[in-house]
Amino acid sequence: MKISARPVHLALLTLCLAGLPLLAADTQLSYRIHPASSATAKVAVMGVSSKTAHFPKISGNVKFNPERLRTTSLDVNIDARALKAGGGATEKRLKGKDFFHVAKYPTVRFSGSSLTMSGKRTGRISGKLTARGITRPVSFRVTFSTPPAQAKRGQAVSLTARTTINRRNFGMKAFSGVVGKQVSIRVNTRLKPL
Repeated sequence: MKISARPVHLALLTLCLAGLPLLAADTQLSYRIHPASSATAKVAVMGVSSKTAHFPKISGNVKFNPERLRTTSLDVNIDARALKAGGGATEKRLKGKDFFHVAKYPTVRFSGSSLTMSGKRTGRISGKLTARGITRPVSFRVTFSTPPAQAKRGQAVSLTARTTINRRNFGMKAFSGVVGKQVSIRVNTRLKPL
């Protein structure tokens, strides 16, 4: 009795295709932002000096698939109440109604929805930034400690992210004649594998 090879080939192909979603799901890596992570926001003052606010409390999660980095997602929360700016009047003013208004808006959030690589360890993460209850599209230039396409399960990853925003777009319009409108943001974070 002769058995046709065609049904056998079709059966093998069906099994392989059925397994693809499982393989893709298995390569997705999940991380939690390490508590030692931090962010800074720097703005010009009087055009001759600058002030920097430090944000030592960051939390959130990151998910990406080394084989499909464009599907990367981030949920990053910065505790604005923990803002440090040397104490005194400057720190109080930044936490007040004219700027972050932390009593009403305690959290600054970045929700990233895609990653476009420009090199093995560099790229751009696009998403939405929310501060003072106002949400705007923002993209961060990022540098990874390890090429994300080569990331392994259980391996920690560090990254630095930078962007510049217009503070007035987030309702921070006070002291326009003294404080610059462009704010340089830098985030240093370590991602702990889940």
